[in-house]
Amino acid sequence: RGMDLYIMNTAGKGKPSKITVTVSQDYRFDPVEKKTFSDNVRNYNVSPNGKLVALNVRGDIVVKQNDKEKKRTKVITNDAARDENPQWLNDTTLLFVSDRKGNKDIYLVRSTDTSQVNLYKTFKSEVVSVTSTPEEEARFMLSPDRKKILILRGRGVLLVADIDENGALTNEVTLIDGWDTPSGANWSPDSKWVAYALEDLNFNSEIYIHAADNSKAPVNVSMHPRNDYAPVWSADGSKLAFVSDRNNADNDIWFTWLTKEDWEKTKRDWEDDEDEDDKNGNGKKNGEKKDSTETFTIDIDFEGIHDRLEQVTAYPGNEGGIEISKDGETFYFSANGSGRNGRSTKRNFMSIKWDGSDSKVILDDMSLGNLQWDAKQKNLYFVSRGKFNKLPVSGKKVEGQPFSAKLDIDHQGEKAQIFEDGWRALRDGFYDPEFHGRDWDALKAKYKKRALAASTSQDFRVMFNEMLGQLDASHMGMYGSDPEKLQRDQTGLLGLELKPLGRQGVQITSIIPDSPADRENSKLEVGEIISAVNGTSVNGDENFYELLEGAANERTLLTVKASDGTTREVVIRPATSLNTEKYEAWIKEQKRLTDLYSDGQLGYIHIRAMGWTSFERFERELMASGYGKKGIVIDVRFNGGGWTTDMLMAVLSPRQHAYTIPRGAAKSLKEHKKFKETYPYAERLPFPPLTLPSVALCNQNSYSNAEIFSHAYKTLGFGTLVGQPTFGAVISTGGYGLVDGSYVRMPFRAWYVKATEENMEHGPAVPDVLVENAPDAKANGQDDQLKKAVEILLQQIDK
Repeated sequence: RGMDLYIMNTAGKGKPSKITVTVSQDYRFDPVEKKTFSDNVRNYNVSPNGKLVALNVRGDIVVKQNDKEKKRTKVITNDAARDENPQWLNDTTLLFVSDRKGNKDIYLVRSTDTSQVNLYKTFKSEVVSVTSTPEEEARFMLSPDRKKILILRGRGVLLVADIDENGALTNEVTLIDGWDTPSGANWSPDSKWVAYALEDLNFNSEIYIHAADNSKAPVNVSMHPRNDYAPVWSADGSKLAFVSDRNNADNDIWFTWLTKEDWEKTKRDWEDDEDEDDKNGNGKKNGEKKDSTETFTIDIDFEGIHDRLEQVTAYPGNEGGIEISKDGETFYFSANGSGRNGRSTKRNFMSIKWDGSDSKVILDDMSLGNLQWDAKQKNLYFVSRGKFNKLPVSGKKVEGQPFSAKLDIDHQGEKAQIFEDGWRALRDGFYDPEFHGRDWDALKAKYKKRALAASTSQDFRVMFNEMLGQLDASHMGMYGSDPEKLQRDQTGLLGLELKPLGRQGVQITSIIPDSPADRENSKLEVGEIISAVNGTSVNGDENFYELLEGAANERTLLTVKASDGTTREVVIRPATSLNTEKYEAWIKEQKRLTDLYSDGQLGYIHIRAMGWTSFERFERELMASGYGKKGIVIDVRFNGGGWTTDMLMAVLSPRQHAYTIPRGAAKSLKEHKKFKETYPYAERLPFPPLTLPSVALCNQNSYSNAEIFSHAYKTLGFGTLVGQPTFGAVISTGGYGLVDGSYVRMPFRAWYVKATEENMEHGPAVPDVLVENAPDAKANGQDDQLKKAVEILLQQIDK
């Protein structure tokens, strides 16, 4: 019956009747907010003559003069639609993407005043449709000569069309029509080729070069089972650079020589070429254009092009965001250190010569995004923390390009746009084209009205999420921040369980190991009574934790009375969270129970999450918990998922093809049979192997990738799976950003068990042996699931 209220008389055969409720209220916030922005730049484009800059600011387009002394902007579009990706067709006409008619299409804006065609100065302008199709045209890119346009249509159609100075499109040619969305599409300097990255069904991304007229089949120039993406052409036509994780599994910069002749040159040949250029005095490298009016054609030798690859960078961590100097000699890029396990590292902007020499840090500890050259490649523009900046290559000092954009934010109109944008994104991206049997159009019609009636962002998202809930799918939701500001004090946590004793205070009944109450300089004891906090008496009949409000990470004085009546004062620093301490206490108890149930014969490893930190701990525990044991219990109960199942499978599936005996281990090689189980795994495999027999535990709180692990462990025959069926929520997920900074999760890829052809979404991993833990098992110090797993593994070992 929807979300209406009904009343029904329960006596006799009463029928429900609808209650009409009318509630009048004011807006919680101004329906239209006037706001001045000096940041929040999403993307931008510099006009061909370098005089104007178009900025995409929070879903609107503004134009400013390309002068750091002039902040004023001209608002080009300011409505509830999402306008983005501005690109100058010429110095007076601007193209952009907008969903103003309910679908993402390409539009242009130009002056209608023939006496003033400058978009920044004119008072009269018009917006004209360039495309209008049922599919989304979410991305486009103009060719360097601005006579062609590359368009992404729908999910996987990449096409090229001719475009005239008025924005009219002709001669459409489809380059790709597939399931995957090509990324990083980039024009060659001569406007005749397109490079892009495309994934196959194994989700391996490769770099392709494609003739813009589709006269030749696309050529894979990267050819590697690791991921390659973000292609960038050098302006001199000699190289195609890209990012690859093929070396040491982090992102490095590589390039391919476009001609065999360049690839065959030795270092001495290149030095001689430089000397010849200097002698001629033209300051111009092989193939380099003299000025922007000079045209040239790129030569590409496709035969063996994937063999002509060169690695430019090999730093620890990741490099990306490539731009190349006009002469093709110098690569500019962003680099960071490894930064794993929550440790942040500097992100530097650097330059390096194509042969890996002459590496320099240009900007220290500065994050750059959306790098673009100006037309003459004398300045690099970029966005950092939402602000627009310029970096002259000669000066190597950042010049901020301040702006002031006065925009009207129509919150009610924006809510409608956000609803439609999120709905369309899921229409085109949700992993099941049949939406689990639901009518996605009907759901929009039902819930949009309710969502738009919401007076707060939270209520709006609640209604959108109610619509998502009708799909009965995991890994979904709309998330975002809220405009209101609330006072939030954090309660300090001591790591205690307490018993109220009225005016005496509260008595300690248990202490979490390694919590603030268990530390050497603030240790408390079970049985002690806390009678005061910072001099305020504790009444056990009142809320004790109110006395710790705002005390997190602050030195706090406790007055404590021991069982013998003596009183002492303890200075303690309460924590903000005790999740880790509680988890470690549970792990300690699980290991104790495993020792008890197995009589010390088995080790125990719990995998907290399917992420890198937990995987590294799993590696460590293989030795720490497995040393001297006959087998291992692997536990993925209460595991929320992640991505490391296949790494764990590699650990579980070593195949020993030889055994080795180092000098000193045997008096004679005639004893070699004693060493049949030894092998130098640590130096020969990327991951340490588990060579002991194992059993695995899962339950209803095993989620996502922990379920994939459970399915794999069972179907690949690594051992017996024990416990309860997993949650049944397995879809690969991403996210789609919305104009106000919120986002919707995007479940885009289904997972099926190969052996059974069962969809893991709604298809939980069912253990070989079902065991349910009693509700009071933890309180009684028992774990029947663990006990059964130990029993099964010991039986298998004895056989």
